[in-house]
Amino acid sequence: MSSFEKKEQNLNQLIDKLNSLSLSYTQPNYELEKIKTEKKELFNQKKEIEKKNEELMREHKYLKEKIKKLQLEANKRSELEDKFNQDIEELSQETENLVNEIDKWQM
Repeated sequence: MSSFEKKEQNLNQLIDKLNSLSLSYTQPNYELEKIKTEKKELFNQKKEIEKKNEELMREHKYLKEKIKKLQLEANKRSELEDKFNQDIEELSQETENLVNEIDKWQM
């Protein structure tokens, strides 16, 4: 379980516990208000974390696709480079053969 998921689970549990608190407890009003405030803060933090997580997931997907495209492009360039080197080698061999033929004719 990722750290984010664990934190989210803990926040949800805490929010559930806070929701289950009853006003029938003999707690002073300021403690109730403090708990409500903390509950709102935790809920807002959770929403903010979820929003950031969604943004990160979108960015991750975008970067993953971009890396894939760059890898394909690099592979194509590598193939073209190999083909080019092969063509150069063939031309070099042909040139060498022609030079040998010319040398034979000049003798």
